[in-house]
Amino acid sequence: MGSKEMLSEIAAKSSAENYVPIPEGYKPGKTKYIIVTGSVISGIGKGLFTSSLGKLLVDRGAKVTPVKLEAYFNVDAGTMNPYRHGEVFVLDDGTECDMDLGSYERFLDKNLTKDSFVTSGRIYSTIIEKERKGLYLGRDVQFIPHVTGEAKMVIRNLAMKTDADIVLVEIGGTVGDYENVLAIEAMRELRYEEGSENVCFINLTYILDPPSLGEQKSKAAQLGLKTLMSMGIQPSMVILRSDKPVSKKIREKVSINANVPLDRVIGAHNINGIYKLPLFLKDLNVDGEILECLGVEKKFRQDGDKVRKWTEANTVEKAKKKITVGITGKYTGLSDAYISILKALEHCEGILKTEIEVRWIETTKIENGREKVSECLKGVDGIIVPGGFGARGVEGKIACIKYARENNIPYLGLCYGFQMAVIEFARNAMGLKGANTTEVDEKAKDPVICILPEQEEIEGLGGTMRLGGYDVVVGKGTIAHRLYGKEKIRERFRHRFNVNTKYIDDIEKAGMSFSGRAPQKRIMQILELPKHKFFVGTQFHPEFTSRPLKPNPLFRGFVEACLK
Repeated sequence: MGSKEMLSEIAAKSSAENYVPIPEGYKPGKTKYIIVTGSVISGIGKGLFTSSLGKLLVDRGAKVTPVKLEAYFNVDAGTMNPYRHGEVFVLDDGTECDMDLGSYERFLDKNLTKDSFVTSGRIYSTIIEKERKGLYLGRDVQFIPHVTGEAKMVIRNLAMKTDADIVLVEIGGTVGDYENVLAIEAMRELRYEEGSENVCFINLTYILDPPSLGEQKSKAAQLGLKTLMSMGIQPSMVILRSDKPVSKKIREKVSINANVPLDRVIGAHNINGIYKLPLFLKDLNVDGEILECLGVEKKFRQDGDKVRKWTEANTVEKAKKKITVGITGKYTGLSDAYISILKALEHCEGILKTEIEVRWIETTKIENGREKVSECLKGVDGIIVPGGFGARGVEGKIACIKYARENNIPYLGLCYGFQMAVIEFARNAMGLKGANTTEVDEKAKDPVICILPEQEEIEGLGGTMRLGGYDVVVGKGTIAHRLYGKEKIRERFRHRFNVNTKYIDDIEKAGMSFSGRAPQKRIMQILELPKHKFFVGTQFHPEFTSRPLKPNPLFRGFVEACLK
């Protein structure tokens, strides 16, 4: 019995021990699946590898949809501290997700949905909801088949919804994590049900290079792969991540221990620039080998120098110009907390042939008097105040904004940076010394920033903010209109507070212009100082919609102002 017939038979028997929920109309074999796992350590670049592989497959003409399976029990990433998990990326549909989704969107140049981000918390929530409704027909609900079945259902639904030729599945964390058993077991079953010709496993592992030894060691990688194989998964390809190029000797050791042919044990050492990674993988024929595993190498042929030209356009080898941008925040100890901002700046580098150096400025040190604003910002060509929550570092941010405004230094405020700019202007240009946000001071004398009306009755934190893509009406003759070139734009939001409507008219009379507003509500979404070199704040996050070769207009305008 073939995999197609077997899948149809067991799907029809809801009482069967190996019951498999199948979406109506699903055709086994129509979609191919590539599963990416990691071993030894986390943070070795699974997201970038998956994104780059997706880029190569798209350039070959394949319709590709990525999905991230996360092990943690949070339903989404919305309540997670950036120090623990990096930036919370926001999709257009309002999903708060892992920053790898941002990488997928940037490399594939497409908007994703909630279906591309699945956590164990979401899987279990769905199962419990179904059980309470009696949808399991009296069965005892178990890890197998129900939990793994729900995970497979999500993947197959995504394949159907997007009509994908290939679904790229990245499993978060590492092999051996207890919480990863759900995702890994579900994908093992997927391969069993779909057939090995339709599912390809790739494991990214890390090759150690202890300085005291002076040679690379593969034992940790071997053990990680054996753990994966003990869970019933035979990888089709192994990617060896390392600081320096991996020797043939190391590749041979991994090959024989993992039962993977030598030409599919690929060394991938660190390279200078993430936008060089797709071409790096292409030159190693990684995409070709994977498509051969899936039997579709002839269907999706190589498209000449498309990737090479894309790489060259995104790369600045010898920049004619260089600027320094100060990013003033409270998570500066972890650059991943602001990863989309860094990428949006990188997108400007290739277009403007400029090297951008980032200077991290910890605003809590300014706030407590340990450092002076003038010293921290000395020599910067522009300042970005990013998003954030809570009181810590706020006064330091306001001090940086005051310095930028008074010294005519290009300024870009993002979300919280927009709100802080309003507070600084109210205090120091309007004389409202008691100006503040009610998020920090509920009894502020002049609450120029207050909670959104629709947020007042909301309880709880997860998924309750104003989230996702919204239209913004842009006023003619403004800086924002000049940069975007149109009167209506769409950007992504993540906030609870806004400009207090009682103060809007007075703020504008004092010289600050609100050039972007919500279409039908009195919600201010872009501010600017017309007489300043470049002073723009946005209630939304323009960094989330910036793409390689398509930098967000506000970031491009900001960098151009820094260059002048």
